[in-house]
Amino acid sequence: MRWIMALVFMLSVSPALACGVDSDCKLGDRIYRIYIPKKTSDKPIGAIVFAHGYRNSAAGTMSNKSLIKLADELHVALVAAQSIGSGWRIPNRPRQRSNTGEIEYNYFSALVDEVEERYGIDRKKLLMTGFSSGGMMVWSLACNRGDLFTGFAPIAGTFWAPVPKNCPSGPVNLVHFHGTKDGMVPLGGRSIADSKQGNVGRALSLFVKVGHFGKPKPMPAKSLKCERRKNANGKILEFCTHNGGHVYK
Repeated sequence: MRWIMALVFMLSVSPALACGVDSDCKLGDRIYRIYIPKKTSDKPIGAIVFAHGYRNSAAGTMSNKSLIKLADELHVALVAAQSIGSGWRIPNRPRQRSNTGEIEYNYFSALVDEVEERYGIDRKKLLMTGFSSGGMMVWSLACNRGDLFTGFAPIAGTFWAPVPKNCPSGPVNLVHFHGTKDGMVPLGGRSIADSKQGNVGRALSLFVKVGHFGKPKPMPAKSLKCERRKNANGKILEFCTHNGGHVYK
């Protein structure tokens, strides 16, 4: 009898709601996954939105226990975005240089609407981050859809070359993390097929110009070397390096 009752319950649950850490959530013709920490108050929580690296996935993001632990510690949701195929369709990517990025910008815009409406996430408390090609996605969003997130934290990724000459979004809060021994995405970039990774220094210079950021000041940080800039409106642009390679923890 119990297994019959369980089956009836499962069939009565809307497929749209049966998703989370271990199963895909549908968003139009795209997907995502989400982890929500245990509720401690009635106040809306924020979220970390994570863009995976090349040939990874939302499922792979959710298998990272460190990210889940961080979400618990900060008491925010973890939203794992999912690319189409093996990588993000952003401008100048290898073998698809004509991409405008709009298909991805629209996906993340819909994703922000989705987590606000469906889970009650506070859209004023959203951090966009990602690793490697996911970090490239973060830079592209910061430049073109900066209004979607409160802050951006790309890891070991930058624009595909050439670095844009301007950003429609204007100034944003951004902290970039990179290993000085990164051979996969070197700070100066490297060629892949018919494309080349952008120079991280040029990307930062673009944001300094767009945001009218001041001179850098050293910031103390454990196992990192960080420099921070601020502008007149209180926005932050920070660059942090570590002595490792193409990794994040």
